Amino acid sequence: MEDGRLRDRLASLKEHLQLENPLLVDAVESFGKLDKVCRGLGLLGKDQSTISQIAWWPLISILGPFSAGKSTFINHYLDMPVQQTGSHAVDDKFTVICYNAAGESRVLPGTALNADLRFPFYKMSEELEKVEPGEGGRIDSYIRLKTSPSDKLRGLILIDSPGFDADAQRTATLRITNHIMDLSDLVLVLFDARRPEPGAMRDTLTHLVAATINRRDSNKFIYILNQMDIAAREDNPEEVVGAWQRALAQQGLTAGKFYRIYSPSAAMPIDDAALRARFEAKRDADLAAIHNRMNQVRVERAYRIVGDLEKLAREVEDLRVPEIRGMLMRWRKGALRRDALVFGGVALVLAALYIFTGHPFSNGIVPDWLGWVFDESWRWMPFLLLCLGGGSWLHHLARKWSTAAVARMVEKAYPYGPVREGLMRALAKNTAPWRSIYHMEPAGWGQKARKTLSSVITDSEKYVQSLNDRYAHPSGMCQPVPESMID
Repeated sequence: MEDGRLRDRLASLKEHLQLENPLLVDAVESFGKLDKVCRGLGLLGKDQSTISQIAWWPLISILGPFSAGKSTFINHYLDMPVQQTGSHAVDDKFTVICYNAAGESRVLPGTALNADLRFPFYKMSEELEKVEPGEGGRIDSYIRLKTSPSDKLRGLILIDSPGFDADAQRTATLRITNHIMDLSDLVLVLFDARRPEPGAMRDTLTHLVAATINRRDSNKFIYILNQMDIAAREDNPEEVVGAWQRALAQQGLTAGKFYRIYSPSAAMPIDDAALRARFEAKRDADLAAIHNRMNQVRVERAYRIVGDLEKLAREVEDLRVPEIRGMLMRWRKGALRRDALVFGGVALVLAALYIFTGHPFSNGIVPDWLGWVFDESWRWMPFLLLCLGGGSWLHHLARKWSTAAVARMVEKAYPYGPVREGLMRALAKNTAPWRSIYHMEPAGWGQKARKTLSSVITDSEKYVQSLNDRYAHPSGMCQPVPESMID
């Protein structure tokens, strides 16, 4: 059953999408069908939705170590001073920047993001509380919302991250960093050319480069060596670039584009005219390429959302359901093994009682020391109920122990996040006391669920075709073909 508050938020999302991209309103309905399957399996709670696992607005995040020029880069892109800049760390929060048509800039607290399904930090306070108890109430210490009237922000969200230092970073901050990398359509990773020894940043490079190049969406990461104007003062400026390229290669980045830029407004003067012309040409070309890639995000966003819909639907059937089956099989074997141990132990105790009490079976199959049960005709019924109740209690104790063992296995096998939480919730649903251990299929899985997932995948393919009709015209025609031209 869907939570009422969630329905209200989904209605608000549909209302905004109706004005901005009506095609995505239909996608919301398809996500709703996917949610029903996931709730049936236990992968989602009644107040959760797969919709909240993606960003519905085009999202670009800017990551990098302290003083890498992230804020300066953003101000240059937006043509206005939105972010504070400086030679030292000037910001310790994740700043979400979006458009404000009122022509003014505002700074809003993190709660503005935490309660709005449209933004990438929806319910982030709950996530922080799970990784660091007590931090959920300090959401304003981690994130904030800024608005700007820059036209370049129309239909776009930027995220400026605090300076990244893998050694000193807290668990909550790393959690937020990983979260925005997952949700972003484009991730710009900036490094500071003024640091001549990139090897000293080994841990930071490992997290921002080595941990991203093997991702399925690794093509959305762009690596940028910023503030290159400083290198013009070196005797051999190309050595600065070479040192960074070697450092990135050590982390596995041996292919792909590596940009070199600096801010025209904050640049150091370059006296050598030929060197200045060479640096400016390279800077302008790379900035143009980066800005063009950023502008493409608006179109790519719709494809990304539709792609996520299909990916999530296929993951449920191809990954999550087999994983739940595997958990149930492990749980079932564990419960039966513990049943054997528990009831075998009880049988041994009874056998020991018979042997050491020395009472023969003089009354048939009942030893003398149990004869009192049958002295009166009414006594055997409560005794039988007591035995059955005790046996049931021991069996459910074995089930509980087996469930705890499987839960520990899941916690070790999966990092903290939606997948682990979903599997833990599915485990609890499938091991409920009223569920038989002999159920071979997960709760909520059957022919109806398969058909629903198949219809969701079909929906996503139709949405891609609709997007292609809007943005691609392989026939060379951008208008519907007149009926008179159809043979």
